[in-house]
Amino acid sequence: MNSLEGLLAKFISIRKKTEDICVPLEVEDYVPQPIPDVSPPKWHLGHTTWFFEQFVLVPFDVGYRVFSDDFAFLFNSYYNHAGKRVLRPNRGLMSRPPVRDVLAYRVHVTERLSQLIKSGNLNQEARERIVLGIYHEEQHQELLVYDLKYILGNQPTFPVYGEGFRTKPLSEGKFIKVSSGVYEIGFEGEGFCYDNELGRHRVFLEEFEVFESLVSNGEYLEFMKAKGYQNFDPWLDEGWNFVQKEQIKAPLYWHEIDGEWWNYTLRGFEKVDWDLPVQHISYYEAQAYASWKGCRLPTEFEWEIASKQFNWGQLWEWTGSSYLPYPGFKKAEGALGEYNGKFMVSQQVLRGASVATPEEHSRPTYRNFFHPASRWIFSGIRLAK
Repeated sequence: MNSLEGLLAKFISIRKKTEDICVPLEVEDYVPQPIPDVSPPKWHLGHTTWFFEQFVLVPFDVGYRVFSDDFAFLFNSYYNHAGKRVLRPNRGLMSRPPVRDVLAYRVHVTERLSQLIKSGNLNQEARERIVLGIYHEEQHQELLVYDLKYILGNQPTFPVYGEGFRTKPLSEGKFIKVSSGVYEIGFEGEGFCYDNELGRHRVFLEEFEVFESLVSNGEYLEFMKAKGYQNFDPWLDEGWNFVQKEQIKAPLYWHEIDGEWWNYTLRGFEKVDWDLPVQHISYYEAQAYASWKGCRLPTEFEWEIASKQFNWGQLWEWTGSSYLPYPGFKKAEGALGEYNGKFMVSQQVLRGASVATPEEHSRPTYRNFFHPASRWIFSGIRLAK
């Protein structure tokens, strides 16, 4: 994306990819919001468009007028600096605007921003915001996959989405030993990164071991057979209260039918494949399983240092680290400062990537973060000790 031609090509391809993800959906699938964490596909299409309009076209395209004042209100997510917004749990109540109008909004903003790039009238800040908008939309592409799976996976007929976003069977592995010492953590070099990856710094790590492979469905089933969900002992108190309150007895999307375990996948309702990595696991479940195995979850720093020695990228991997700022972290001024920093409380760090993660986001310093109760994300378990 160094040249204007490269920036334009990347922008157009990203916009198309978001829409391509929605191709298998019926128009009725664009609206539901089964739980507050899940946003309707229509909202993702509108919000990623609003981001470019709000942070690029409005300040940098002279004479530009917003497509709709209502859209500026409907598709703001959490940016208090950008004005009022629909509350997150209410996004699924928005039967209007219709999907066709949201798609028209996308066409309008994509064409107008493409013209702005072609004009060459971009200062450095404008270019940086376009790049941020591209990476922001890629983040929403992954969230869109999570959300549409939850929407379809809670339909009585378990409809088929398609063949994409599949995990692969795991190979046998072993524990890898990493020596104690002082290591450098955080992003360095050329290219894009988020502000929460910056502040490269040193940490001291005691000697530790991390397993080469993720935990499989078959291995997790042993935890379930051992009544792991009925025994409070391996659980953190908050996690135990969570699974008791929610009556959780298996990973999300698993269903026991006549003594056999089935699960919803994007290919439809299938028997659980015991060789695939266990997926849709909360931090609470990951921690309890690790404790039951006499192990623990790696810290995010251990994961980053050890990641050179194992394969990763099938599922985001829970770590034992709370999401906190690196030394010297500073929030940017204005609305864009709300992007990461305001969430540095009550979140747990995940490292790696998933089969739904865009390639540009798959780097060992990327710090994903979600609340410990999150299960609809593409998350898995790697053991450490």
